[in-house]
Amino acid sequence: MKQGLKLSAFLLCLSVLPHSAFATEPSGARLVQTPYSEEPKTVFEFFFNHPVKIATGLSWLRIYMNTLMNPPYDLAPEFMHIKVVIHGAEIVTLLHKNYATYQESVERMKYYASLGVEFIACQSFAEELGYQSADFYDFVTLAPSGPNEVAHWQQQGYALIIPQALDKLMDVDELRATP
Repeated sequence: MKQGLKLSAFLLCLSVLPHSAFATEPSGARLVQTPYSEEPKTVFEFFFNHPVKIATGLSWLRIYMNTLMNPPYDLAPEFMHIKVVIHGAEIVTLLHKNYATYQESVERMKYYASLGVEFIACQSFAEELGYQSADFYDFVTLAPSGPNEVAHWQQQGYALIIPQALDKLMDVDELRATP
């Protein structure tokens, strides 16, 4: 008798549950609109082991800025305080003499600089490589030390983003959703 009552109670509970409780199809992820700061302060640290990887760092910058410039945030670039500190092998992309090799990245940096992004290169590493300030584009500022510059901006309240530029093991098309 007790088992009959337990079974009846269980079946009654099942009957009041919504159909979605039994769904075998997973529901989609919930989209949130994080209330980002109205005037974000961010320092990107570029320290890559190969100059071509600057393109990946610039992609991180693009995603960061586009997110804030598009709805629902609609933040104008002049309200974003963004520094990009460059102190790895990618520093050579900032040299006039290498324009032909890194043209696409240089043009992207010029564009971001026109939106107010500050590109700061490590003077000590530049000097170690034999370069002077005249060798760099005019949208670049030289600071005494890349690591010190990153620390300085963090102490000024800037959030640190360190883009990862890993070697691709899969083609992007392999990751795309198929219809």
